[in-house]
Amino acid sequence: MYLPTHFKQENDSELFDLIEKNPLASVMVIHAGEIEANHIPLELDRSQGKLAVLKGHIAKANPLTDILHQPVSAYVIFHAEHAYISPNWYEGKQEHHRVVPTWNYRVVHVQGTIRKIEDEKYLRGVLARLTRTHEANQENPWKMGDAPNDFIDDELKYIVAIEIEIESMVGKFKVSQNRSQADANNVAKALEDSTPEMAKSIQKYFPKP
Repeated sequence: MYLPTHFKQENDSELFDLIEKNPLASVMVIHAGEIEANHIPLELDRSQGKLAVLKGHIAKANPLTDILHQPVSAYVIFHAEHAYISPNWYEGKQEHHRVVPTWNYRVVHVQGTIRKIEDEKYLRGVLARLTRTHEANQENPWKMGDAPNDFIDDELKYIVAIEIEIESMVGKFKVSQNRSQADANNVAKALEDSTPEMAKSIQKYFPKP
């Protein structure tokens, strides 16, 4: 990943926060000279591993299941908010017109070892926690116990748990840090209605004078 110093984010707390708030990950492994890519919601467990462990599940029919007959290296990307940035928002547009469009975004790249866990108790725990987390904002949160036991038992036959032990991670928080304070303020203001999360990120991560 191209990573200019001013966009580099290495604070573990900030990186973990992005992962937890944006759990749908792009998970990639190399197999037989080709990239196997999947998009998987993952749970972050900070209490395990060198840095932390990501946990999820995949369909047994997924080609990744067969690839994981032994642990392999994985590259995982988490995406947060992003927004198109118009040159019209820069002060220089009115003065000299030597400005161009760009795109702001925040991502975390993770490298680690992925393995499958063929243990029903472990799988049930992953499913229960993922469900509890993502149902939390529902008026009447759904839980696995709402479904008949025999139905859940049958569904479990078709999936398998996975975990990824994080070995390294880095973030790219591209939020106008390479612009002037005036330009960053203008961009944040322009995005307040359309992409409020990016507006907040510019205000939070722009270097303080």
